[in-house]
Amino acid sequence: TPAETVFAQATLNLTFMHHQHGLEARALRNRRALGIALALIAGFAAVELVAGLLAGSLALLADVAHMVSDTASLGLAFFAAWLSLRPATPRRSFGFRRAEILAALFNGVALVAVSIWIFVAAIGRLGDPPDVPGGWILAVGVAGLAVNVAAAWVLARAGAESLNVSAALGHVLADALGSAGVIVAGGVVLLTGWNYADPLAALAIALL
Repeated sequence: TPAETVFAQATLNLTFMHHQHGLEARALRNRRALGIALALIAGFAAVELVAGLLAGSLALLADVAHMVSDTASLGLAFFAAWLSLRPATPRRSFGFRRAEILAALFNGVALVAVSIWIFVAAIGRLGDPPDVPGGWILAVGVAGLAVNVAAAWVLARAGAESLNVSAALGHVLADALGSAGVIVAGGVVLLTGWNYADPLAALAIALL
């Protein structure tokens, strides 16, 4: 009957509106999490850059390069999350949600490029590793691990249903493992004076 048709159409409209509201709320949550992670990673990258240059540690500088790539990737992911909230158009029936998928692709390519650079620099240092302050490297590595764990926790809470957030989380988790490598290198240099630990840690970060 006409009444039943109207009721069915109204039900479909309400279901669609509820679905759209859920997508927008999820996108806002993802964008907020990405913004917090971006602030954490970018802030510590600046601190670690200064420490790495002063200490002359390739392991620290490798971790900085990884964190800088994280910062760029998180910034891109944040922009993609913002862009995905724009409404759909007749030409773009899914709105701009594909931007998140493209951001995830770029994140993966950037991570590979940074890894190659770290690997080449570490190989060059294996012939004659310079003296580096193990205690300084160890302290900065511990701080970096804490920052990465905090950023990963924020992103994980936002939910893994977004490919964009998942790609950003992958960056942060890999960087946390890199910070763990820095901690090991700093501890070895501090306890034994074996400076080869620094470029070897950089190689481990490249492989991660």
